[in-house]
Amino acid sequence: MKSLIEQMVKALVDSPEEVVVSMVEGERTSVFELRVAKDDIGKVIGKQGNTARAMRTIMSAAGTKIGKRCVLEILE
Repeated sequence: MKSLIEQMVKALVDSPEEVVVSMVEGERTSVFELRVAKDDIGKVIGKQGNTARAMRTIMSAAGTKIGKRCVLEILE
């Protein structure tokens, strides 16, 4: 799941080397924390949050398949 997020985000941003995804694993939930360059935050979130919403939808579908709830947090 972590590599999936990295791959999606690196395709969107201008500074792919600054993309960092960390994972906090719980019993039933996995929280993925995404950090990107300040200039790239808008590209990751998208207009009205559409890009971020789409990534969260993909993660939710993938998480359902493995039986876990996956949460994406975009940090500044």
